[in-house]
Amino acid sequence: MAFAGKRIAVFVWLFFLILGGSLSGIAWTSDAKASAVESGTSAAGGYVYVIPVQMTVQEGLYSFLDRALSEAEDAGAALAVLNIDTPGGRLDTAETIAKRIRESQVPTLAYVSGKAASAGAYLALNAGGIVMSPGSTIGAAMIVDQSGNAVDNPKIVGHWRSEMIAAAELNGRNPDIAVAMIDPDVELELKEINRSKTKGQILSLSAQEALALGYADHIAKTVDEAIAWKGLSGLTVVELNPTFAERAAQWLTNPVIATVLLILGIAGIAIEFFVPGFGVPGIIGLLAFGLYFFGSYIAGFAGMESIIFFLAGVILLVIEMFVPSFGILGILGIIGIIIGIANAAYDTGDAMKSLGIAALVALVIIIVVAYVFRKRGIWNKFILKEQLTKEQGFIPNESREMWIGKVGTTLTQLRPAGVALIDGERVDVVSMGEFIDKDVKVRVTHADGTRIVVQEISDR
Repeated sequence: MAFAGKRIAVFVWLFFLILGGSLSGIAWTSDAKASAVESGTSAAGGYVYVIPVQMTVQEGLYSFLDRALSEAEDAGAALAVLNIDTPGGRLDTAETIAKRIRESQVPTLAYVSGKAASAGAYLALNAGGIVMSPGSTIGAAMIVDQSGNAVDNPKIVGHWRSEMIAAAELNGRNPDIAVAMIDPDVELELKEINRSKTKGQILSLSAQEALALGYADHIAKTVDEAIAWKGLSGLTVVELNPTFAERAAQWLTNPVIATVLLILGIAGIAIEFFVPGFGVPGIIGLLAFGLYFFGSYIAGFAGMESIIFFLAGVILLVIEMFVPSFGILGILGIIGIIIGIANAAYDTGDAMKSLGIAALVALVIIIVVAYVFRKRGIWNKFILKEQLTKEQGFIPNESREMWIGKVGTTLTQLRPAGVALIDGERVDVVSMGEFIDKDVKVRVTHADGTRIVVQEISDR
């Protein structure tokens, strides 16, 4: 019990050590924000903030953009330039980011330096203006699944269609073109660029085409040229980049990575409970769970309540191992862990799906490890090791084989059990099932465990 207590203490200590890193990460982002403001960005209207959007649109991007736009607002910047080069990403995240862009207290400008595809096009349309660099493109916003196949769910497609139309109309752009970017069934004549969008195609526009159709307001080779076009070339340009913690959060909150972390966390901790001593599986499991909460915490999805639920669940499971509660503590522990993990994610539904997949895969890993190490004591704590030896005060039964072949006389009738006198000793014996009378000579034929079997000796 003392050893188990030490293992629990080490477990909790390591998790809080990892959690401390999460809190430090939050401090890094806060310090970055404070240092930029303190370095002179407090002069109202004297600065232009350039914010890169050059990654997949997913959960971690929102936390960075929110921090960057908040910093620009605190500085009273004259303009926030979103330097866009992205293949797109999650639509739900794009909607959240677009709402933050629309609600920005600082004027925004989308500068498409590469491609604004899919969700990237949607983000660009939600900015106050669009400037494109030569060779850049915008469009190709058809909804696809993780395998790249078109999504034909009418509800989802209809919602995304309305979102693209609303984004286009925000700055007076032709909504039919926005629809042609997402719907392959739409046919559209684009007379301004002498081009037709036929059925089966998804519309994507070059910089010159976008300018002719009103989907770009200007073409500029660099961000500085775009800023000059806005008449702000005399202002100081502040270029913001994600901190190390934010970059890590963007990677860790990727649904695939998050699922892998959950697999390692569940499998590592479960295996550790079956392996004598605190070793590699437990450390890997702790690190995996720590990184999962680290990424979610930095991205702004997880609060302290999520971590508290998770830790409470783990503690309840550990207590269940030593204080039997008919499974009540175990069930409450599992519920606590599930709530903690689900609340730490951007989308609860996705988190539950990832957790289900992780639990199944982890179960397979646990079974495989248990089989591989079946001879190395992995199940030792479930096996009774106590031995009934003479050294520990136990008296083993004497061997009865010494009686085989000896002759004696029955002292009682055998029906079929009774008593016989053999070598001067009263011995409990049994016949082979037949009746043997008293005072009859018998011979021991064999000894079977606790039985001594005898047979009547004929006088003939």
